[in-house]
Amino acid sequence: MDAVKIEKVVAEVIGKLEKIKETELASELSWCWVSFQNDGNPVGVIEKGTLALAAFKEAREKNSKAVAKKLVDDLEKALA
Repeated sequence: MDAVKIEKVVAEVIGKLEKIKETELASELSWCWVSFQNDGNPVGVIEKGTLALAAFKEAREKNSKAVAKKLVDDLEKALA
C-alpha cells in the first residue's frame, strides 16, 4: 500500500461509498484510516479499501457512470 497515494484518494473514496449507499463500508474505511494514521498499521485500510474497490467495480457494472474510472484506477494504484 502506498500511504501517500491512499491519503490523496481516501476522502473521495469514502464520499463515493456514501453516494452509492455503502455507508457502513464508508464508516469502516474512515475508522480504519484514522487508526492507520495513529498506529501505522495498514491492514484495516487495505482490507476495507479492497472491499471498496469491489463495491466500485460492481457499481460500474450496473452503471458505468456511477463511479469514475479514474477513482477506481487511483484506488487500485494506492492499494498496490
